[in-house]
Amino acid sequence: MYGLRKGVFGVVLAAVTVGAGGGAGAVGPVAGGPEAAVGPVAGGPEADLSHHGHVSLWDGRVGVWLVSENHGPSDVSQATVRLAFSAPMAGGQELPPACLWSSDRVVSCRTGALRAAGGVGELALDLRTAALPEEMTVEIATAWRDGVSDRDPGNDRHRVLVLATGDPYVF
Repeated sequence: MYGLRKGVFGVVLAAVTVGAGGGAGAVGPVAGGPEAAVGPVAGGPEADLSHHGHVSLWDGRVGVWLVSENHGPSDVSQATVRLAFSAPMAGGQELPPACLWSSDRVVSCRTGALRAAGGVGELALDLRTAALPEEMTVEIATAWRDGVSDRDPGNDRHRVLVLATGDPYVF
């Protein structure tokens, strides 16, 4: 099953790379998200972070496959992406070492260092929901980027409506 998911991730990554990013389920940037009040720092470093991937929901499980990129011009030594789910997740689940639970509906993950114009961080989550939702909303946003400003935060904030069909909803 892991090999199948990895293969699906590769297909989605290829689709995002060639520009198919705003697919089914993407309902736009998160208005007033954590980056809304953050403007460029005068004279400070600047980078353009983006997050793309897909989310699937099936049989009380949610899978998130995420690629974080830095389009430059400056390197980012570390950033944090926040994933907020409209439905609570089941307790007691382990996360990858770079992630932590902020609540039963929120996971925060470090991206690692992202070099300018090409730095890529990848993340895959396979989580159990507390119930069997027919749909959920997942909000993806940069929560922190090590003091580097981003003049185009729209490409690092997404809100995705996901139906419990097992289909990948691309953002």
